[in-house]
Amino acid sequence: KVLAENDQLRKEADNLGPRAELDYWKKKLSKFHYLTEQLKSPDVKAVLGVLTAAKSKLLKKWRALDIRITDAANEAKDNVKYLYSLEKYYDPLYNSDPASMLDAIPGLINAIKMIQSISQYYNTSEKVSSLFVKVSARREN
Repeated sequence: KVLAENDQLRKEADNLGPRAELDYWKKKLSKFHYLTEQLKSPDVKAVLGVLTAAKSKLLKKWRALDIRITDAANEAKDNVKYLYSLEKYYDPLYNSDPASMLDAIPGLINAIKMIQSISQYYNTSEKVSSLFVKVSARREN
């Protein structure tokens, strides 16, 4: 169920700011961290041992699901890390007057550019464009 939700297209209001992006990925990280911890539990390991001993055909599906969960968890972890690094640049967008905001914009743009070039998951034009929309959006919070 969590993987199906993860694969769905994200629908958001147009006026959400960069904090909403960070909150979104923090929630995902929490969900997938919980799942990965469950996958390491003794009960799950015992079931996998039985399936392995029985040479079950379910192991192939299990491994595919495990890989998808691990990849989604890694994506969430990576995105949270990079979005936290933007916080010092986008905080003035929430807490300053328009004139003071101008000083933060070059650093913010350079930080986003760095994220796009370094991040394994946040490196598509679609994701970076979405982030720029959030940075430039009218914020109500």
